[in-house]
Amino acid sequence: MAMILLRHTRPDMAPGICYGRSDPDLAPCFADAAQTLVDTLPDVLRVVSSPLMRCLRLARHVADARAIPLSVDPRLSEMDFGTWEGQPWNDIPRAQLDAWAGDVLHARPHGGESVAALRVRALAALRDHAAPATLVVTHHGVIKCARSLIMGDGAWQSDLPFGQWITFSAQVFTDAT
Repeated sequence: MAMILLRHTRPDMAPGICYGRSDPDLAPCFADAAQTLVDTLPDVLRVVSSPLMRCLRLARHVADARAIPLSVDPRLSEMDFGTWEGQPWNDIPRAQLDAWAGDVLHARPHGGESVAALRVRALAALRDHAAPATLVVTHHGVIKCARSLIMGDGAWQSDLPFGQWITFSAQVFTDAT
């Protein structure tokens, strides 16, 4: 049985806004989307979630519906985009975006967290929770960190829609250094 990483459902936020540690409410379609996930997710034995409400509400919904344990790990939170939080991507100064693109792993022109720091904490959390039949409800950035173990740098350009999941062997995380 695999370990499942599930991206939270759609937040109630206009498209094109930078958000990471910001914690917007969920879109009105949450109840339907959450029930669909309860009905379609593979069987799991436990749920681990980011503490941000866009993940935690979904994690609680799944755990309650399936009567399985839920734990919260702050290391599964999304990246902190610092001064970019809540800003339209189009309003972020081009020089800052270029600096970030020039060194996507280490640059922090926003004053928040680097992708490298996100990767270290996210992979540590995934390693600590690595077990078959575990559902991890988290964010796109954390999922990209997990994908980087298999895809390398291509992971940073990968996409996963809201409310979708990807499966990994738990061994991928326990073998990661």
